[in-house]
Amino acid sequence: MTVAGVMAELAKLEDPKARAVNERHGDDHGVNLSRLRTLAKELKTQHDLARDLWATGDTAARLLALLICRPKAYDRDELDSMLRAARTPKVQDWLVNYVVKKSPYAEELRQTWFADPDPVVASAGWALTTERVAKNPVGLDLPGLLDLIEAELKDAPDRLQWAMNHCLAQIGIDHPAYRARAIDIGERLEVLKDYPTPPNCTSPYAPIWITEMVRRKG
Repeated sequence: MTVAGVMAELAKLEDPKARAVNERHGDDHGVNLSRLRTLAKELKTQHDLARDLWATGDTAARLLALLICRPKAYDRDELDSMLRAARTPKVQDWLVNYVVKKSPYAEELRQTWFADPDPVVASAGWALTTERVAKNPVGLDLPGLLDLIEAELKDAPDRLQWAMNHCLAQIGIDHPAYRARAIDIGERLEVLKDYPTPPNCTSPYAPIWITEMVRRKG
């Protein structure tokens, strides 16, 4: 299928109600994500088409591109440029989780983005750090991360704050030696304490999040 053909299919999937919901979360598209995934399954992996869809700048097209691309086909600089161009939360989230985490450049990019002065870019570095906290913590300075979180979490911009808070919770969940300190930091800073949480969902407030996930692990 051509780019024009894909864009026509995406136009058919446009739903005003979905757009209204998405825009409340900062995402400027009106496509139901389940339907987008169905379209991606029909297209299967097409890396050249994915690159062309990304180049359109359209949010729905970029989300689709991330589902049909070949993650290891991107070089480091291309991924860095894509992250800096991915200004909507969902595109950034999918780029980091579906593409960068599968790339051989993930650790290098983690370190680069973590220290970036742009808080949106830095939030991607924190997201990759949280992945390492959970799956490959060897070599990470966990006390140092907690020091940074303690000093900067309260006043961090929204998306960076969310990513740092996730890292705080992950440290508390996966590393018993630092659990009490992680909970204490969360209790003192009270970040996301009043976040509206739907029934049957876990609050993102770190002390509640940590306690609940540890309980589930038994």
